[in-house]
Amino acid sequence: IAIVLIIIAIAVFLFIWEIAIVLIIIAIAVFLFIWEKFSVDSVAIMVMITLALAGILTPKEALNGFANSATLTVGAMFVLSAAIFKTGILNGLGDFLVDLARRNYIYCLLALMFISAVLSAFINDTAVVALLMPVTLQIARTTEIPPSKLLIPLSFGALLGGVGTLIGTSTNILVSGLLEERGLEPIGMFEMTGPGVLFMLAGIVYIIAIGHRLLPNREATPNIQEAFEMKDYLAEIKLTPQSKSVGCVVGESPLVKVLEVEVLQIIREDGRVVFPMPYTVLQSGDQLKVRCDIPKVKELAKREGILVKGDLGELEDNEVFLYEFMVGPGSNFIGKSLAEIRFKEIFRGASVLAIRNRFGIVHEKIGRTTLKSGDNLLVRSDKVMLSELTATKDLIFLSEKSHKGLPLPWTIFTLAVTATAVIIASLQIFPIVITAIAAIVILIFAGVLKPDEAYKAIEWRVIFMLAGILSMGVALEKSGAAALMSNQIIYYFEDTGPYVLLAIFFGFTFMLTNVLSNNATAVLLIPIAILTAENMGISARPFIMAITFSASLSFMTPVGYQTNNMVYVAGNYKFVDFLKVGTPLNLILWMLGTLIIPWFFPF
Repeated sequence: IAIVLIIIAIAVFLFIWEIAIVLIIIAIAVFLFIWEKFSVDSVAIMVMITLALAGILTPKEALNGFANSATLTVGAMFVLSAAIFKTGILNGLGDFLVDLARRNYIYCLLALMFISAVLSAFINDTAVVALLMPVTLQIARTTEIPPSKLLIPLSFGALLGGVGTLIGTSTNILVSGLLEERGLEPIGMFEMTGPGVLFMLAGIVYIIAIGHRLLPNREATPNIQEAFEMKDYLAEIKLTPQSKSVGCVVGESPLVKVLEVEVLQIIREDGRVVFPMPYTVLQSGDQLKVRCDIPKVKELAKREGILVKGDLGELEDNEVFLYEFMVGPGSNFIGKSLAEIRFKEIFRGASVLAIRNRFGIVHEKIGRTTLKSGDNLLVRSDKVMLSELTATKDLIFLSEKSHKGLPLPWTIFTLAVTATAVIIASLQIFPIVITAIAAIVILIFAGVLKPDEAYKAIEWRVIFMLAGILSMGVALEKSGAAALMSNQIIYYFEDTGPYVLLAIFFGFTFMLTNVLSNNATAVLLIPIAILTAENMGISARPFIMAITFSASLSFMTPVGYQTNNMVYVAGNYKFVDFLKVGTPLNLILWMLGTLIIPWFFPF
């Protein structure tokens, strides 16, 4: 931010108002990205529109990100990842890892990181972590290994594997698209594999030798009610004929409207169990299982017509059970409350009892709490509604060990089609965007995927975010801001040589990507790196690769990358845990990258 402010001051002093406007808009965007008050995609689209309204970009230039090959490729890879996930090829993985964990923690850790790394080289890394998190939590439940000893390595393994191929992360695809737009050689399918494998091995060795000792040893709570601290927020009451709520529908009863008590279950006098809906009529003699805090229980006891029977006890019985879900990175629930998404109306018979997020556990005013990616929900539901909850793309079912896969012939067919698309692209017969879309069409016509499944597989937030931030890179270059920044870098660092400059680009990128979107970081720095190399008369490839690798190697904070955010709550981590484990790894890879990148990509 300080560097940007200096450049803005220089631009204003030189009366280069267009550059100043662009940098001010980008500085505000960076602040909004870090603040997290608004979603990343919303900020990116806002920047795109602002640049067009300010006259910096033409409407065509501003909207060109939606037609960019990188954006289309990322969308296609989401669909192919969903097809591979649907095959269920990893259903037996849980039993293998559980057996390994019982024998040796280090062997299990090594296998978990290696599997997540290899999968992330070809499947979207957030999908890999979503796939393996239930397996990892199953390991924790059936062994004495706390989830805090497993989930950070899972996330780090996915990040380390994703940098090894063009399709491993959206950042690699994005940078390749940026290069292609500028008439430069795009990134080859396996061009990054050499350094990527070395980064992966270095990361795994670090975790096995040192990192696992730095991981917190926070024991998992065996009882899900205890994990969400529900003991003081549950009660059972009985309505007598004198109660003002008798004869009222649940949604309009004084219990709900005045006391803001949530009714979880109704047991009629004849023993019938009724799942409460807003229009369910309350009757005299009803026993209600409710969620409220202790002060409200005391207030209930003072109300005429209400008998407080005491603690609720177990929330589970023969018909309803407790489950844990996570709000996924591409969920439509992000930025909305349960009331806004009409959770109770859509999932009738299911109730969210508590929300666990980065800041603690929310028990009160749950319906009004804004949901964020990585939030864990304690859900009480019957088996029928559970199937609908697990079917939605907006929630990741953390209690699930595996899902029903495709028959073996269709699994082989799906993997063969996907592998063929990758091989054809790697041989440069057709671009990856063409082969990926062709593979999707084949899978849809074969019946492996339905069109609706393909549309739902795409994380549209990511697509809009990519389209929006691409306009930032275009504005930097078109306005001359990138050239001005490049000149300043050369002025101060030219005498230090290209190796020092590469180290600066690598280090600055991984510091920035720990607080900013990795894709936004790459888009902002790539134009500057290209112009810097051109002005120095050397190849831009090493600088480009340093930024591309470093943008996806974010280990120091839980907000630096989506997979870190996904494991944060489930692993019961604190912010400092990522600093302790991730900082040494980032420093190791910084030094390693400075040494090996010029060897693979000479100046």
